[in-house]
Amino acid sequence: MSYEWKLETPIPKEQEAANELAKELNVSPITASLLWERGITNVTDAKKFFRPSLTDLHDPFLLLDMDKAVDRLNDALGSKERIMVYGDYDVDGCSAVALVYKFLQQYSSNIDYYIPDRYEDGYGVSKKGIDYAYDTQVKLIIVLDCGIKAVEEIAYAKEKGIDFIICDHHVPDDVLPPAVAILNPKRFESTYPYPHLSGCGVGFKFMQAFAISNGIEFCQLIPLLDLCAVSIASDIVPIMGENRILAYHGLRQLNANASVGLKAIIDVCGLSDRELTISDIIFKIGPRINASGRMQNGKESVALLIEKDYNKAREIAEQIDKYNEQRKDLDKSMTEEANNIVDKLYKQDDQHSIVLFNEEWHKGVIGIVASRLTEIYFRPAVVLTRTDDLATGSARSVCGFDVYKAIESCRDLLENFGGHTYAAGLSLKVENVPEFRRRFEAYVEQNILPEQTSAILNINARLDFKDITPKLMHELKRFQPYGPENEKPRFCTLHVYDYGTSKVVGREQEHIKLELVDNKSNNVMNGIAFGQSSQVRYIKTKSSFDICYTIEENTHKRGDIQLQIEDIRPSETD
Repeated sequence: MSYEWKLETPIPKEQEAANELAKELNVSPITASLLWERGITNVTDAKKFFRPSLTDLHDPFLLLDMDKAVDRLNDALGSKERIMVYGDYDVDGCSAVALVYKFLQQYSSNIDYYIPDRYEDGYGVSKKGIDYAYDTQVKLIIVLDCGIKAVEEIAYAKEKGIDFIICDHHVPDDVLPPAVAILNPKRFESTYPYPHLSGCGVGFKFMQAFAISNGIEFCQLIPLLDLCAVSIASDIVPIMGENRILAYHGLRQLNANASVGLKAIIDVCGLSDRELTISDIIFKIGPRINASGRMQNGKESVALLIEKDYNKAREIAEQIDKYNEQRKDLDKSMTEEANNIVDKLYKQDDQHSIVLFNEEWHKGVIGIVASRLTEIYFRPAVVLTRTDDLATGSARSVCGFDVYKAIESCRDLLENFGGHTYAAGLSLKVENVPEFRRRFEAYVEQNILPEQTSAILNINARLDFKDITPKLMHELKRFQPYGPENEKPRFCTLHVYDYGTSKVVGREQEHIKLELVDNKSNNVMNGIAFGQSSQVRYIKTKSSFDICYTIEENTHKRGDIQLQIEDIRPSETD
């Protein structure tokens, strides 16, 4: 793949201000510039960023309807009503259900949980789930990570004498469901200071408010933070503001004292002897929790996350690991099929989006396939399969493009839809798919920017090897946890040379282990370039080349610095 490198250089005024901030904080100008890019321009904000504090979490009662939600929950507990905790079948939904269920289980034994079946219930609140609640004498349902559009279903529940408290973070419609309380920081009239909470994050704020109203100390909530970190990483919400605080302390909890269920997954993943990061959640832990809802039923994931006995948790984790292997096989075969269709049907220079429909595809994996297509073709992608008489599917987006709005522009063709900027779900009549494809493409063509459909590497700064010091490495580690709006900094160095010892490595000789020098210092810099062995011939010509990379700690030699090289290209001039 050929990348375009985009290096944003600050204007002199900004650089002067960043240099002043560097002196005040006693950090390198590079670090100060990275803070400035994130909108952190003074010492107070920088200290809060580097030392996220739980005391800086917002007052949960700033969320609209929080007082109503807490009052209704307190009434239910006081009257010993049967309560159901209901959530979506993805990681965010399962972790949210586990969090609320685990906390409330301490104060009530009359509590149940429900995860809808992807095929039998469909997405979100279902009449089947409400009927089950009615049959088991449930009087209050707390729904998490879905429900904001379940107007008809919640009205149905109300007729049966069941109240709803909605804890959601998806974009609402103009008409809200007739729930007792709707906790959603994206409500149009919301003044909550941070709108980007995950579904599990909204559930945490609810439990925080419940704890305040009942004089329960905040420390009782801290063991739940590992679930918040898992949801924030897996749902790809911004890791700034309140999410940064929750993710930072959630990772600390995950590393120091993970709950039994998460410890079982960590062990099954082979991650038990290392410090866990957001990437470990995204690529290892999250997919396994997701696999249950994709291949079977998400209820197994909740059972794992609330389990107190390690041996039982390990059994469930191993079963879920098998689901994940099945999911990977399906994912691979469906992505290959999708790529073949794209190659035949689309001329990528002319097409701004991808919409695919295949009646045979597995509903549980189409979201992953949509993600793969956006990564390969740099286009918003919608992947649909058939469920009964409807085409149902998932959409994923490229950086900076709001796929939810694109789908919303076609709402008259849809039976149902929901989501947020980068991920959405939808259903429509099969006969409407061609018109949806045309309308979706037209909207994307009119609204997407050229740079959003290109393979661009955004580079934060140009460095010489003498700039890459242990002090800089230490400062960069303080930017963790990384994620949307706080991406891992990417750098470039121009005119570097092979020290003479670089070599191809890997089982299939697909990677390059590099030892490099530049002409500004005597430093020999170690690097690894995954999947770029085709570049080794040029590297060995002793000509200069440019590298784009992130700065990492060598996992095999703790404390050593290693460059993870994302792209290599010949220097323009020697």
